[in-house]
Amino acid sequence: MKSLLSFFKRNRKEVGFGWMLTFLSSFGQTFLISIYVPEILKTFSISNGFFGSIYAIATVTSSVIMLSVGHLVDHKPVKKITALTVAGLAFSSFMLGVSYISIAILIIALIGLRLTGQGLMSHISLTVMSRHYELNRGKALSIASLGYAIGEALFPICISSLILWYNYEVAAIASAAFLLLYLIRLYFSDISHFDADLATTHKPSALSLIKDYGQLLKTKAFFILMPVSFALSFTITAVFFYQYVVVEDKGWSVSLYASFFTVYAIVRVIFSIYGGVLVDKYSGKQIFRMYLVPFTIGLLPFAFFDSIYGALAFLMLAGMSTGMAGTVKSAVLAEVFGTEKLGTIRSVFTMFMVLSTALGPLLFGTLMDAGIDFQTILFYTAIVLALIILNAQRIRGLKQAPVKTDD
Repeated sequence: MKSLLSFFKRNRKEVGFGWMLTFLSSFGQTFLISIYVPEILKTFSISNGFFGSIYAIATVTSSVIMLSVGHLVDHKPVKKITALTVAGLAFSSFMLGVSYISIAILIIALIGLRLTGQGLMSHISLTVMSRHYELNRGKALSIASLGYAIGEALFPICISSLILWYNYEVAAIASAAFLLLYLIRLYFSDISHFDADLATTHKPSALSLIKDYGQLLKTKAFFILMPVSFALSFTITAVFFYQYVVVEDKGWSVSLYASFFTVYAIVRVIFSIYGGVLVDKYSGKQIFRMYLVPFTIGLLPFAFFDSIYGALAFLMLAGMSTGMAGTVKSAVLAEVFGTEKLGTIRSVFTMFMVLSTALGPLLFGTLMDAGIDFQTILFYTAIVLALIILNAQRIRGLKQAPVKTDD
C-alpha cells in the first residue's frame, strides 16, 4: 500500500486525468440513466418493455460505432479526442434534457450517452493509463478505475434530487453544464506528455482496420480473453436489472437490501485498489485467471439462500470481482497484445462489453417470460461462468509483450 501511495504522489496529475474520465463516464452508465426512466415513461406514455427495446437498440448501435472511432486514441492527440468525447457527452445530456420534443431525440440522446459515456470515456482513460505505464500499470489502472465507484456513490444522489426538486429535463441539462465546466478545465490542462506514447505513423484506413479486427478475431488470445470480459458485464447488468424480482419473491426488506449496496461500494473500492497492487506483483495474466471466481460463487447464495444475508454475500463477492475487473482486463490486454495498437484492440473488447449490457437483460427477461424462475437462471449462469473460468486458464500459454521501464 505504501508503494501505491508513493506512486500516486509522483503521478497524481496523470492518474487524476484517468480518474476524472471514468468518473464522468457515469453520465452514460445504466445505473444513472435508469434514474431518468420513470419520468421518461410518463412523458412519452410508453411501457417498460418499449423503453427497454429503445435502450437495447441505442446500446447496440453505440457498440458498433465504437469500432469506427475507438482506434483514434492510438494516433490522435489525447487532449483532442478527450475534448470531443466530453463535448459529445455534454451534447447528448442536453439532448436528453429536450427529448420531450420527440422520441427520435430521445433515441439520439441515448445513443450518444452510451457511446461517449460508457464507451469512449472509459476507453480513453484505461487505454491511456495502460499505454503510459508499464511496471506500474496496475497501480495506474486501479486509481483511474476508482472513478467508477465514486460516480456511483455521488451522481445518483445529485440527479435524483434535481429530478425531485425540478424535473428530469433540468437534471439532464445541469449534467451537460457540469461536463462543459470540465471541458473548460481541460482546455487549460497540459496532458501533452501522453502524446509521446502515440503511434503517430500508424493512421489506419478503413480497410486496414477491418484487417486488424479480422486478425484479432482469429487469435487464440481473443477466444480466451473475450468470454471472461463479456461474461461479467453481461451477467452483472442482467442480475442488477432484475435483482428486485428476487428480493420481492423471497420477501426480503427492500430498504435493507438497498442499504447493502454501501457494503458493495466499499468492497469494490478496496479491490479496485488492491487489484492494481496484485497486477503489478503477479501480472494481469495471473489475476485474470481467477478474478471472476468470487462473482460466480456469489450467485449461488443470492439464488438459493432464504436469508437476506445471502444477498449480502453476493454483493460482497460481486464487489470483489467488479472492483478488479477494469484494472485486470485493461492490464492483460496490454500484456498480451502490447500497446502500439491498444486503442484499436480495446475498442473491440469495449464494443462487446457494451453489447453485453444490452443482451444480458434481454436474455434474462426472455427466459423469465418463458416461465423459468430467476433462481434457476442464476444457477445455470453460474455453471456457464465456471466453464468460462476454466477456459481462462489457457492464458498461461500466451506469450507476454516486452515490459519497458516507466519514465
